[in-house]
Amino acid sequence: MADKTTKKELLAQYREREIIGGVYAITNTLNNKVFLEATTDLRNSKNRFDFAKGTGSCVHGKLQSDWDAQGGEHFEFEVLDELKKGETQTADEFKDDIGTLKKMWLDKMAGRDLY
Repeated sequence: MADKTTKKELLAQYREREIIGGVYAITNTLNNKVFLEATTDLRNSKNRFDFAKGTGSCVHGKLQSDWDAQGGEHFEFEVLDELKKGETQTADEFKDDIGTLKKMWLDKMAGRDLY
């Protein structure tokens, strides 16, 4: 019976967690080329990047060629902007807002060498 209570509590905590999305950049420190991406879960994206660096695997296909040639140690992850999901906001509304945020960052990065 304790197992069911614990599972219910964990599920409730998961559903009530703060969801933070946003825009991040992965920068190649050798050539300053930037991969810009938006996500509804920044923590997960950062964890995926850290795992890729730790295992030597590439985090995204657009980076693959440089990642293979130069090594993952020459890439850095940076959160550019964060957005907290509103309590009444649907997943689609949140995703749309994150997409708008990415468009704004693409405008800001006009002229930069992007992947």
